[in-house]
Amino acid sequence: MDCLFCRIIAGEIPSKKAYEDDDILAFHDIAPQTPVHILVIPKVHIPSVDGITPDNAAIVAKIFAAIPKIAASAGLTNGYRVITNCGEDACQSVKHLHFHIMGGRKLPENMG
Repeated sequence: MDCLFCRIIAGEIPSKKAYEDDDILAFHDIAPQTPVHILVIPKVHIPSVDGITPDNAAIVAKIFAAIPKIAASAGLTNGYRVITNCGEDACQSVKHLHFHIMGGRKLPENMG
């Protein structure tokens, strides 16, 4: 298993968890770009947005249903941004579908 996020899910690499259930793990980014920077990942390996299929789309819906709860529990009551990168040109650094919840201050319009 060479996927960093799969190793975090397996408990091989520690993380500061923000949320967890049977299908989803959310944890604080180790190099935050904003005061609150949480990554939300499916526990099943999906390489990127391009890997979403009818068979695994329900987990993505579950992630988006959880994001507002995760953001609220992190104190993001005045707004936040949700970002995902897909592929090399978008600078996807870990080839495991993940969504960044970013906030805690006024974010610039061109950030993202």
